[in-house]
Amino acid sequence: MSRTRFVKDRGLTFRMGITVFLNGLVYVVLILAIWWILGQSVAGVIGAIIISAGLFFFQWYFSDSIALRSINGRIVTPEQAPKLHTMVDRLCQLADSPKPSVAYSPSRVPNAFATGRSPKHSVVCVTQGLLDQLEPKEVEAVLAHELSHVAHRDVTVMTVAGVTGVVASLMMRSFLYTGGSRNNNNNGFPIQLALLLVGVVVYALSFVLIRVLSRYRELAADRAGALLTGSPSTLASALTKISGEMGRIPERDLRASAGANHLALVPAANGKSVIQLFATHPTLEKRLEQLSRISAQLSRPM
Repeated sequence: MSRTRFVKDRGLTFRMGITVFLNGLVYVVLILAIWWILGQSVAGVIGAIIISAGLFFFQWYFSDSIALRSINGRIVTPEQAPKLHTMVDRLCQLADSPKPSVAYSPSRVPNAFATGRSPKHSVVCVTQGLLDQLEPKEVEAVLAHELSHVAHRDVTVMTVAGVTGVVASLMMRSFLYTGGSRNNNNNGFPIQLALLLVGVVVYALSFVLIRVLSRYRELAADRAGALLTGSPSTLASALTKISGEMGRIPERDLRASAGANHLALVPAANGKSVIQLFATHPTLEKRLEQLSRISAQLSRPM
């Protein structure tokens, strides 16, 4: 974590380290499985490593562009969005952290997210829906939450951790695209089926690990943002408003914003059928409980 006044979160650091380690272990098992299934083929292993390295670099280097494109966002200058830039400037001075690029999306879904490969190469984006639904102080509380993601570098860690799942997903898709074609001469079908089964298991393990980390990182960002602004109740108010508004937004609009769900302050979903094990975010109740505890701690006499 870079030098900043955002509160350090050893729990988040520990969990990020464990997640990267376990995903790395799963990745090694995946590579060994590919090597064994392909008849101990070195060429197959080298190919898998090259593909995964390329995917990692692409996701890591272009993470901000990919996220902005998914929600039709664009970078805005201080002249184009003076109030938004003023808020970010103030929070960055308060946190003693580098200022990220500031972006805007015309989406009516109230939300915000932060992404980027490092604190110096990052972007914070807000939607028109967020600006319409929240008071300026609430927008500032949301921005503090998003800036803490940048300071904690958890977006980079999520990108690293996600590579294993992407490679496993490609293995499953390769089976589906080929239609599980049988080739009795070279045992093509058994090989494809074995790759599919390994891909399913590895993807499931990586999926659960990343979801567990993702939920904790949101709680850590809530905590760091609330402590920076000194107003947990303001962030609680913002979360309540946004979560309530999600239930009134048409499904078509929610689907259009779903590409950035894993990064967003609140996932663009009505929450009626979300299984918590698969959720990228903690429940609203859990987030509000934590903010209530922080508020009580801050109100105690020194």
